Amino acid sequence: MPTQPLRPGALQWQVFRGSEAVARGLLTGHQLRSKAWVRIRHDVYADARLDRDHRLACRATMARLPDTDAVLAGPSAAYLHGVRHAAGVDDEVHVIVPIDRRASSQRGICLHRVLLDLADTQVVDGMPATTPPRTAWDVAVWRPLTESVPLIDSLLRLGRVTPEQLSQAANRLSRRPGGRRAQHAFDLADLGAPSRAESELRMRLILSGLPRPVAQPQLPMPDGTTLRPNLAWPAHRVAIEYGGVRDAGPQELDRQRFDALVFDGWRVLHVTGHRVRHDFPAVVRQARDALRAQARRAPPIGRCEAVDHRRELVP
Repeated sequence: MPTQPLRPGALQWQVFRGSEAVARGLLTGHQLRSKAWVRIRHDVYADARLDRDHRLACRATMARLPDTDAVLAGPSAAYLHGVRHAAGVDDEVHVIVPIDRRASSQRGICLHRVLLDLADTQVVDGMPATTPPRTAWDVAVWRPLTESVPLIDSLLRLGRVTPEQLSQAANRLSRRPGGRRAQHAFDLADLGAPSRAESELRMRLILSGLPRPVAQPQLPMPDGTTLRPNLAWPAHRVAIEYGGVRDAGPQELDRQRFDALVFDGWRVLHVTGHRVRHDFPAVVRQARDALRAQARRAPPIGRCEAVDHRRELVP
């Protein structure tokens, strides 16, 4: 039988400083390089059986920043609050450190020296992190809209934060640097967004100059069911169905329902991830042409009405 790797009890399932483990006599330098351990950051190791995710990177970062009052923030805090697409194990870990506290920049760590109220912090998974409202605010200030809004959408969808809490945070922090930027991101966030991909598509359409689409509007169908396209401009009766990675049965049923939607005077655009990644200008042109064409038509008499009837001019 192969020899089992040596794992002292004090280090099992832990993240630790390699130099300290050697100094305490728990491991030798040679043993530290065995397959029992994995190096996460400079001089920071972990039990190789732990999941390689951003939480592990956060634990390694906190081990690198002892006695600094560092608080996990931004995308890193969003990950701890349940937004798994916020960051990966190899991504930078974002932390806030007090303005008057000495802490040197280190590879894999993004330091932010900003004011942080005690009320904006909490303990998550045994580590200090910003609260969901403050996390959303920091993400909005630090990241571009195509990244920040999908993260905020996810926090809303997971129930980690409410629109009311976002509004309170925006008002309370409005005089801080980035206050207007955060408010803009909060205004664009949508509780109805079901996925990161759809949130990113919505933001890219908006930033391309199109009117703001509604995420997952409820469209009552003639047969009494409700259809919820991924994105729609209800006032123009234009909808976008994004993706297509569904089972054949439900997909065929949706096609039948979209046929009924088209019969009621709607334009339905089917957009794939491949087109978004490789030919997005064509997606924008198609959506703009559909909106312009529908704007020139009188609204048809039909039974499909949506919850949002705002009409905006199409540039």
